[in-house]
Amino acid sequence: MFRHALLAAAALVVAGPAYAQTAPRLSVTIYNDNLALVQDQRDLTLAGGRQKLEFKDVSAAIRPETVSLSAPGVSVVEQNFDYDLLTPDKLMEKAVGQQVKIVRTNPGDGKETTETATVLAANEGVVLKIGDRIEVLRDDGVPTRVIFDKVPETLRARPTLSVTVEADKAGPVPATLSYLTTGLSWKADYVALFDEAKGALDLQGWITLGNQSGTAFTDAETQLVAGQVNTLANSNNGYRPRSRPQATQAAGTESGTGERIADYYLYPLPHRTTIAANQNKQVGFLSAQGVAAKKVYEVREAWFASQENPEAAAVAIQFSNARLAGLGNQLPAGVMRVYMRDQAGDPKFVGENAIDHTPAGSELSIKTGDAFDVTSQATLVSDEKVSRTRSRYTMKYLVRNARPQPVTVELRQGGLWRDGEVKAESLKSRRIDARTLGWSVPVPANGETTLTFTVETGW
Repeated sequence: MFRHALLAAAALVVAGPAYAQTAPRLSVTIYNDNLALVQDQRDLTLAGGRQKLEFKDVSAAIRPETVSLSAPGVSVVEQNFDYDLLTPDKLMEKAVGQQVKIVRTNPGDGKETTETATVLAANEGVVLKIGDRIEVLRDDGVPTRVIFDKVPETLRARPTLSVTVEADKAGPVPATLSYLTTGLSWKADYVALFDEAKGALDLQGWITLGNQSGTAFTDAETQLVAGQVNTLANSNNGYRPRSRPQATQAAGTESGTGERIADYYLYPLPHRTTIAANQNKQVGFLSAQGVAAKKVYEVREAWFASQENPEAAAVAIQFSNARLAGLGNQLPAGVMRVYMRDQAGDPKFVGENAIDHTPAGSELSIKTGDAFDVTSQATLVSDEKVSRTRSRYTMKYLVRNARPQPVTVELRQGGLWRDGEVKAESLKSRRIDARTLGWSVPVPANGETTLTFTVETGW
């Protein structure tokens, strides 16, 4: 397409608006699912009666059906969102069937020649009729420019929202333009520096703002909403299947310290910020030191079955975001990256995992990797029917430790159904939830421990 021709316009006359407006005072509320609410406050000076207002700096990804303009003594008659943007290609497409001027410059002597041409087509190239000949406009190194008489009314230099209003009287009025837009997003990221010897971690939280809306939001008061806002775009008859993060957590019951709206948490940024178009911006929102934490080895099995080979235990960092643990804040969903210091004192990355929106007072277990020197191997010793609806399972777990220090392995056995109960066990268990039992299995240094248990469960 004709992209490199120099573009000029002769006798362009663009009518100015019938009103004056101040620079907008912006407020942007960003949700998790690529959605934001923009509230644009400005002072307008209107003429009386019917007139058209143009807002040239709205988001290019605006949802026009959500636009609301409120101003005292002003009623909305009609609104249009014009997003057919002015480009050389678009300008040529709109000129099909019309006349333009073609100006060529002779590279040898610098002389210009001007011809009047009719644009016949602008599909994968521009076809012109000049006098009695048909010519394809080429980009062959000869300096060429096309002169148009005017810019078509349907083309805009940038996305523009035009609103026709009826004003009761002339004069200044405060107005608020509100709309939803896609293209703005945010996510949380966490950096945890874990000190195993002290049993504590330092936690830093970052918010990453993304702007793919095609519009910059300058000096905007910005707040973030943590939680799942239901929209038709993400709804499945009111319910939405959710992919669970790998990190495990037991939900807490503490009230968080953050501001709320409805059943969501708000995270206002402390200062106004500019979110430029096509930009990712990071802002700190959480800093906590000395949060109580510990490293654990975990084995999780979903059913009663034998394993042909030993399997490595997972390594996880466990901590609570309760007040007594040193945190006391709810945590928005995001990725938590864990670091530990090496012998030289330098932090080294040891693993990462995703967390869901987590209320304050929750217990979190962040898997960082697998321990090849701590293993577990399950054996289904027996499987028998007790009745038509109940079964009895006897399991044996051989837990081995090739480390020079003793370890405790947190073993989780799922598979309990209706009225599941323990009939016998070599170590005392505890009920994790309706379907899961847990054991803390101590394993000596360079040694092994055998756990056996028998359970009955209905189905």
